[in-house]
This record gives sequence, structure tokens and C-alpha cells, in this order.
Amino acid sequence: MRRLDDIIRAVQEHGSTLRVAIAPCAERFVLRAALNAARLGLAQPVFIGNRERSCAAAQTLCPNFADFEFIDCDDDDEAVHKAVELYREGRAQLIMKGLVSTSTLLKAVLAKDAGLVTPGGIMSLVSVFDAPPQAVESDSDALDKTGATESARATGVDQAPRLMLLTDAGVNIRPNLQRKMDILKNAIGVARALGITRPRAAVLAATEKVNFPAMPATLDADLLSKMAADGVFGDALVAGPLALDLAVSPTSARLKGVDNPVAGHADILLAPDIESGNILHKAIGMLLGAPIASVVVGSKAPVVVPSRGDSERSKLASIALAVFLAQQGGAA
Repeated sequence: MRRLDDIIRAVQEHGSTLRVAIAPCAERFVLRAALNAARLGLAQPVFIGNRERSCAAAQTLCPNFADFEFIDCDDDDEAVHKAVELYREGRAQLIMKGLVSTSTLLKAVLAKDAGLVTPGGIMSLVSVFDAPPQAVESDSDALDKTGATESARATGVDQAPRLMLLTDAGVNIRPNLQRKMDILKNAIGVARALGITRPRAAVLAATEKVNFPAMPATLDADLLSKMAADGVFGDALVAGPLALDLAVSPTSARLKGVDNPVAGHADILLAPDIESGNILHKAIGMLLGAPIASVVVGSKAPVVVPSRGDSERSKLASIALAVFLAQQGGAA
């Protein structure tokens, strides 16, 4: 998998259409995403919510909306529990959040009788996006006629397509070291499912130096890096602390003298907390205009948690990613 489009194609070529329970479903942004997924053969939606409001919202979206399976339910909390019940009974393989808080949905998913909890694991949000091309600069420091060094001028662009992952921008608020370890394991599992055989993970911070206690995230990053050296994450490469530029830019890594196989080539970006992760997530989607697929993993079935602010492409890619992971045999 090198692009989000590859994930969509892989799901279409797989041949099996999984059922996704959507609760509650009376909002156009949810309906449009689910109907697009059905039209492209990515998933078979099962709508749960207020039938009257849903039909009115879908009136201009899909003339044959009444042909889809629909479970009439006025209460949003009840709709979420019905979605979990469909999974438990084998009538749905995926769950998708409608207009309800993520915490409400995850509370139902985490209930002991839901059958979705993975023993010993935690749930986290993994976001996947197309890596932006990086400028490649000259290695020479000779001055040109303008007085600028050649190394300050881009001489090309690395166009090799690849996927990058970001975690956790939406579930774990202020994870401690143990939780960050579990979040990273979830992301590494997704990376491997996408064909990244030896994931390179950058544990992000504001600096590449340990600065404790002023910046606790730098110490966590250093410890995670040491854990990786001890084999805690298998053969995945983990480096930290790394500032964002050092994680994604080969030029920045070279200019700052950071010689590490992860620096400038990270496949996974592990944010120190939900605030920084969420800001980075929205910067990718809103400022760069790049589609970004996001799925909650760590349970027995991936959970799609779209936001009304997500682009149509992002919502569709999120459904495709969830289906792809389920087809691969698990949420992480």
C-alpha cells in the first residue's frame, strides 16, 4: 500500500463486502459517506436511528435509500448499543459513529458484554495519509553567485509515494509511558497490515534533547526508543525524542547532524498527547487539504469515527481503511 487510493482499490478487489452498523445516522455527513462507500462497493451500511429524520436527510442523496436495511431508533444512546449488538450477533462486522460523541460510542464498545474488548490492549486512533513529497537539497556548501550556499537551495523533490501514520489524535488524552507503548504497538500493527514490513516510528516532541522535568514527553520518547532497542516493538525502528522536522525531512536531519534511520524517514508519528496530535491531524487535513483516514483500533473490530469537519474523501478513506483492516483479520 503506497497511497490511500491503494487501500480503496484493495477493498474493492477483495470481493467480500462487510456490513457496517452506523449509529445514529440522521445526519447528512454520515449518510453521504456511507452511501458513497456502498456505491463504490466498499461496505454495506446498516442504518440505525430516527427513520423519519434520516429519510428526509437522504432524500436528495439517494433515491433508493429505503432499500437499505434500517433499524428505527429515536434514542442516540440506544442506537449506539444496537450497533454493538449487531456486531455481537454477527450481523455487522464494523461500527461507525454518527452524530454522537466519540466517548459515548467507545463507552458502548468497551462494555464487558459488547464482545469487542481485546484482553490486555487499549484502544487508540490511528490516522493514515499520503506522505507529502520532500524537497531534496544539494550536499554542497559552496557559495553560489548570490552568496547563498547550494545546500540552501532545493535541487529536486523525492516523489516516491508512501503512506504515513499519525497516532493518537482522538482517544487517549494524556497517555503515560505504558499507554504510549500500547498506542505505538497499535500503530505498528496497522503499519504492518498496510505492507510496511519494518515500520520506522518517530516519537515526537518539541526538541531532540531530553529536557526533564520541563518537557516530560522528551523523557517518555527517550525511554520508548530504549525499549525498541531491547526488542519491545519487534524489529520496528523507534527513535525519539524527535521534533517534527527531524522526523519527516531528510534535509533537516542532515543539517542538524542527526544520524538515525528513522530521522527524515518516519512511517509513524507518535504524538505526545491528544492536543498536539489533534492539531497535527487537522493541519494535515485543513491546511494541506490532504485526505486522512482515521480508525479506532485495539478492539476486535475497527471503529470508524468521522468528524463533520472531515472532507468527503477522508470519510470515504476512513471506511475503506476500517474494512481493509477487518479483511486482514483484525483491528490492529
